[in-house]
Amino acid sequence: MGKEKVLQLANHIGRKKHGSKSAYTYTDPEYMILEPVVTDEMAEVGLCLEFRNPKSAEEVAPLYGKSLEETEKQLWELAMAGVCFVGEKDGVDKFWLETWIPGVMEMMVNHKENVRKYPQIAEAFEAYGRIRGPQSAGIFPVGKGLMRVIPIEMAIDGESRRASYEEVSKYLNEATRFSVSDCACRTSREIMGEGCGHLKEEMCIQLDHAAEYYIRTGRGREITREEAFEIIKKAEENGLMHQIPNTDGPGKTHAICNCCGCSCYSLRTATMFYNNDMIRSNYVSQVDKDKCVACGECVKVCPVNALQLGQKLCEEAQVVEERIDLPSNTKWGPERWNPDYRINRKNVLDSGTSPCITQCPAHIPVQGYIKLASQGRYTEALELIKKQNPFPAVCGRICPRKCESVCTRGNIDEPVAIDDIKKFIAEQDLNKDIRYIPKKRHNYGKKIAVIGAGPSGLSCAYYLAIDGYKVTVFEKEKALGGMLTLGIPSYRLEKDVVNAEIDIIKELGVEFKTGIEVGKDISLDELRAQGYEAFYIAIGAQAGRKLGVDGEDAEGVISGVDFLREVNLGNVVDVKGKVVVVGGGNVAIDVARTATRAGASTVEMYCLESREEMPALDEEIEEALSEDVGINNSWGPKRILTEKGKVVGVEFKKCISVFDENNRFNPKYDEKDTMVVKADKVLLAIGQSIDWGGLLEGSKVELNPNNTIKVDPFTLQSAEPDIFAGGDVATGPKFAIDAIALGQEGAISIHRYVQPGQDLILGRDRKEYKAFDKENLELEGYDRIPRQRTPHVDGSKAKETFKDLRPTLTEDQVKKETERCLSCGATVVDQYICVGCGQCTTKCKFDAISLVRKYDEVNVDFRDLKPIIIKSLLKRKGRMITHSIKKSITGVRKVSK
Repeated sequence: MGKEKVLQLANHIGRKKHGSKSAYTYTDPEYMILEPVVTDEMAEVGLCLEFRNPKSAEEVAPLYGKSLEETEKQLWELAMAGVCFVGEKDGVDKFWLETWIPGVMEMMVNHKENVRKYPQIAEAFEAYGRIRGPQSAGIFPVGKGLMRVIPIEMAIDGESRRASYEEVSKYLNEATRFSVSDCACRTSREIMGEGCGHLKEEMCIQLDHAAEYYIRTGRGREITREEAFEIIKKAEENGLMHQIPNTDGPGKTHAICNCCGCSCYSLRTATMFYNNDMIRSNYVSQVDKDKCVACGECVKVCPVNALQLGQKLCEEAQVVEERIDLPSNTKWGPERWNPDYRINRKNVLDSGTSPCITQCPAHIPVQGYIKLASQGRYTEALELIKKQNPFPAVCGRICPRKCESVCTRGNIDEPVAIDDIKKFIAEQDLNKDIRYIPKKRHNYGKKIAVIGAGPSGLSCAYYLAIDGYKVTVFEKEKALGGMLTLGIPSYRLEKDVVNAEIDIIKELGVEFKTGIEVGKDISLDELRAQGYEAFYIAIGAQAGRKLGVDGEDAEGVISGVDFLREVNLGNVVDVKGKVVVVGGGNVAIDVARTATRAGASTVEMYCLESREEMPALDEEIEEALSEDVGINNSWGPKRILTEKGKVVGVEFKKCISVFDENNRFNPKYDEKDTMVVKADKVLLAIGQSIDWGGLLEGSKVELNPNNTIKVDPFTLQSAEPDIFAGGDVATGPKFAIDAIALGQEGAISIHRYVQPGQDLILGRDRKEYKAFDKENLELEGYDRIPRQRTPHVDGSKAKETFKDLRPTLTEDQVKKETERCLSCGATVVDQYICVGCGQCTTKCKFDAISLVRKYDEVNVDFRDLKPIIIKSLLKRKGRMITHSIKKSITGVRKVSK
């Protein structure tokens, strides 16, 4: 049995007749939120209060039947709990009731002690919208919902028909008192362990009487008008949008909320129930496809997933389902909801988008930075790149160019020189005076340890630093950069390029400790004792692999990665004479070309694969051949020949096939077809392995059969909850850009892990991209334009130096090359789903998306709402009948957009 008086109070607040069929019961959220903290005495005095009719303790005492002192005590208990408002009017404290939402429930959740002591409060707040929300489907006209989106003001600056009640500045300029509090929705999510990574602290602004209440009851901090504007600005910069309580009367409100679509209960009306009219502003987004380049920045920040990436070269192939059934004309039940909206958000239409952003492991907005470069906006282009990749100068020199391999321009003549354009843009990072250093978004301050200063670890440190974490990177070598510094030769990647981009990470406050091997010099437990709350392990695959043949332990047989490390450290490695390199990948190419520069008289590569099957990039193979490196395909080592413990040659056997019918590595040989090759040195570059040392001793971390760390493929969390891992230790040897991409994901997960109540998955961008089908493209009308190229590097000169002789495109060449981009992608907006917040417009750098006024509705006082709802309800019934008839004739169609 529950508390009868408390249930009566719940019905009184909800303006329901206690005991009637429509009245609340003991299982309803309205009762459940009150039950833990409201006593019978508090409930009795609450029953004497009225909705928005302030009363003093003197006025309530006769109704309550208790002394003035006791009445005042119980009223203050109610106000402190969040069940009623209190405000000073003419020098006297007066008390009144508010709506459940927005009102009582937020106020109760914002009691920081109660909500932690009684999680039921947070749960009831969540349940209210989930249970009551569907009941409002199609009933509230635009502009009349309990909460309402208010556009980001700069998004409607050019709209001549905008009204003052649609401007945040109006409310801030008219108010005289201000406070800021934690977001109630995010607090509730946090208590339930369902946070989305957007944190609750100091998010919502209260005005005038609400500010007074929040300040006096300890829910909020008093701020100035100027501070309120700064909070609004910071929220907008961080991708949040605004909503206001919408039932105070025309052009009035008592609060401004800064919301995210992944946790806000008001926005759930749109994201889960698709009842968007309930909360929308008077505006909708509109995309100018001719200006749009599908950079995707608008898609990322849209709180309701109204924007998705599509394409514009063959619109007939771009199918978007037309919304015929709406809450306003159709019975709206669970089968039409989207209960998984926090995990099924889509970046791309089913018909696909640009291949370049899809193919890039980091999903860098290629067409965006190319367009910016075409306009000479190089710093903005660099900023856009570094949202996904903190090492554009590095990648401009060593990237495998997966984006170019699928570039739509290649279907006309040749792919756009994407990597060369990126390299030109990133030259700014090499100049201290003009390099781009991102602004810190937060100042969270918690200590995080990154183990390994390679591309993945550095990427993780970079993004954590932007969020204001205290990051320390531990590196066992004296040099930073991992394989970027010690594995890639300088003729491909000059070390000053790596160091310049690492310097930016240092500028962000990241601390580096070199010459320290975690697991040997210090343990993970010791780091935990020092206050480190999470770890990102990214030590790379830094060791070589053995062949498993006789003679490989002889003097003169060297691991390729060890050889590269020694050369990059500046140590002398004797490779005079004939050098045989075993392997056919990019590392083997690096080893062979480095041996040429290090003094070898001849260098011959031998690999199992045919020329077509070689894993090395074609470009690197050609460069090796130009430097007189011999490449011998379809040969595998049988044994290494030795004399007196030293290598003298290698016996090879003919490889018939490398892969079986299932494309698995399973080489077959002709054991009779062999040959002997003389060698003074043998460099093995057949793959890399991971040397864990003592790093994982005593931990719960599990390893896969290939010795990589077992982590969740999305969150990168290991079996030890505070340990995350990425890069080669998680995936096996891959490209730097793959490691960089995982570093950012690791930072996202660690942020969520170390903050209380945050889930690692909910509300997270899954970065699932799909390229459009090129079979449907219409490219006949495009002229053939030659690709811009840098002058060819003479191999005979290149092999004489460790300097990178490859030039960069000139600015004139960049201008010409960027014009070759077809801008084949474009954002598509679902104007019904769009709630008109304007966040998308603030992120677009091309003036390609704008808010247009579609409605002209103003809010009303809650007490004037009932007749409007009844009228809307009757109209909806008529629309449902008409729509049902039309639908039976036309059916559901799919249309191109």
